Amino acid sequence: MADERRGRRRDRDEEDNEFTDKLVHINRVAKVVKGGRRFGFAALVVVGDTKGRVGFGHGKAREVPEAIRKATDSAKRTLIRVPLREGRTLHHDVAGRWGAGKVFLRAAPPGTGIIAGGPMRAVFETLGVHDIVAKSLGSSNPYNMIRATFEALKDQDSPRSVAARRGLKVSALQARRRDAEHDAPVADESQAEMA
Repeated sequence: MADERRGRRRDRDEEDNEFTDKLVHINRVAKVVKGGRRFGFAALVVVGDTKGRVGFGHGKAREVPEAIRKATDSAKRTLIRVPLREGRTLHHDVAGRWGAGKVFLRAAPPGTGIIAGGPMRAVFETLGVHDIVAKSLGSSNPYNMIRATFEALKDQDSPRSVAARRGLKVSALQARRRDAEHDAPVADESQAEMA
């Protein structure tokens, strides 16, 4: 029985070790009661495995460490998987919106780094993205920015999933794309000759 418990505890520790978590925001709130104020804390945490899984959660408690622990547990329950190109960037550009928070995410070439502000940067670092350009166009509220970023990431599609949905092979899909890219410059040249 004791061995079983130890085994379960070890599994939980290994599971915790595979995730990295980042504290995005802490909010202190006060409740006025007879005899003074009672303070509470709300924490917003992003958790990811740096291999394409990421989640966020928030927790409230009287003490900061307890609020962070609750937020981390909540984040681990809401993990999503995001397909990454070459394990370093997104497959395509995407926009996301939540309330007044609007974000735009662009795939970037190798060596670009993470060009993103505050809360979005934490999401990309825990997700395992190395090259991305992101812009927040709406609210700077960290809760709305994080949720808008997650809405954008949920819309991310890989060539494999698109090919499966259309009933094609990935190679056929990419061949079509190459043909389309190859034909486009020819049309531009003919327009240049006419001018």
